[in-house]
Amino acid sequence: MSPYDPSAFPPFAVTVDLVVLTVRRHALCALVVRRGEPPFQGSWALPGGFVRSDEDLAGAAGRELAEETGLCAHDPADPGAVNGAHLEQLATYGDPRRDPRMRVVSVAHLVLAPDLPAPRAGGDANSARWAPVGELLGRREEGAPGAGEQAPLAFDHALILADGVERARSKIEYSSLATAFCPPEFTVGELRRVYEAVWGVALDPRNFHRKVTGTPGFLVPTGGTTTRQGGRPAQLFRAGGATLLNPPMLRPEV
Repeated sequence: MSPYDPSAFPPFAVTVDLVVLTVRRHALCALVVRRGEPPFQGSWALPGGFVRSDEDLAGAAGRELAEETGLCAHDPADPGAVNGAHLEQLATYGDPRRDPRMRVVSVAHLVLAPDLPAPRAGGDANSARWAPVGELLGRREEGAPGAGEQAPLAFDHALILADGVERARSKIEYSSLATAFCPPEFTVGELRRVYEAVWGVALDPRNFHRKVTGTPGFLVPTGGTTTRQGGRPAQLFRAGGATLLNPPMLRPEV
């Protein structure tokens, strides 16, 4: 039997692409950058880039996020935190034709974060912005600013974004991940608006309040109140530490 010969296989590059989601003005938004170099120069794309020879995938994801947007990693010792946000690998994309330059395999990452500031473009990105996912995916999300204005994404980033949005929508059904879109202390109303923005549906306030406060380990009262939503003081909560919700928060059928 002949020995294994790595040189018999064609080389290819590895990139990281980032699906960074947040809720802004009650709409689920994704971070996109305008490409400053070919291919797809001038097109909107997900932030990302090539993995260097001396870094792992999480390190490359954090570096690209900082270089192209100015959003920096929160804690270098914790690869799962970006600005205190949730970071996880999403999927791997390896269609031989996905990049016209060469064979490129992308390991996409999903980042969920509270309402982040306006991004600052850098690296090979001319500009960066938050855009409603309905606009980026070419479908209308009710109530989303600019919804319905299709803006095609470079490469296969529309597919990656759609997969990231669906991952977020499904995970907040059975996990406490929706709190990653909230500040450290939040009201039930603010949490409800996260679910409404991510799912794209309207929820009954009373039923939602009963479900989330009755789910063990989901929310913990802080003892404080706030009037930032206007009206009567609302009770403040923090995430309770539960990773799985039992019973789950099932997504309404649209």
